[in-house]
Amino acid sequence: MNSLEILLAIGSGGVVGFTLGLVGGGGSIMAVPLLVYVVGVASPHIAIGTSAVAVAASAAANLVGHARAGNVKWNCAAVFSLAGIAGAAAGAHFGKLIDGGRLLTLFGALMIVIGLLMLRPRKNTGNPDVKLARDTLHLLPWLIGIGFAVGALSGFFGIGGGFLIVPGLMAATGMPLINAVGSSLFAVTAFGLTTAASYAASGLVDWPLAGLFILGGAVGGVGGIALARRLSSHKHALTRIFSAIVIAVGIYVTTRGLLPA
Repeated sequence: MNSLEILLAIGSGGVVGFTLGLVGGGGSIMAVPLLVYVVGVASPHIAIGTSAVAVAASAAANLVGHARAGNVKWNCAAVFSLAGIAGAAAGAHFGKLIDGGRLLTLFGALMIVIGLLMLRPRKNTGNPDVKLARDTLHLLPWLIGIGFAVGALSGFFGIGGGFLIVPGLMAATGMPLINAVGSSLFAVTAFGLTTAASYAASGLVDWPLAGLFILGGAVGGVGGIALARRLSSHKHALTRIFSAIVIAVGIYVTTRGLLPA
């Protein structure tokens, strides 16, 4: 790896970390396109495996802060994540069987969908006291079913899936947004580790590159959080701008995959 590739890897990781800190999510979906089109990773499968490592590390770091703030519903997060781990393992298995070019095309389509979902306003209503107990076992099938489905998408595409996990947790349990965000990081970490382990077992993780990406993400995250505090009154505008970028990149990735070689 030459000096330019090292700088591009750190810079790309910085973009992902900065985005996560600035708008509170969505940055991980940019990791694979950055690794392929900016850093120059030749194999989409290696890009997915490597990004999964970085996504898991970033989510674990952010989980600590939310846990200290009491935002994590541990029982709900654990059940959702266990179901999602099974889904992520299955998704990663099938993802590795798909041709790399076709997988990138599908990934671009998913980016467009997620970009559109990001435009939907989130309501911070819900029951802050919700938990999984004997009198709330009716939540179990929802947590398992939605957790497996989201985990499968996460594993198939090698993404954290936070923008799918957050509404999934809210739909399954009725918890408020802040608790869904905090609890989602537990699931993102679990899904990312599962996907990374599957790809690593197949030799599809570039570990030095993953380390550089994580380093850049840590630095970028600090800058993103600092700017988010300054621009807190414009958070919705920032989210709309970023969603437009995600949609635009998704259209580019999809179009490039559909065009004849």
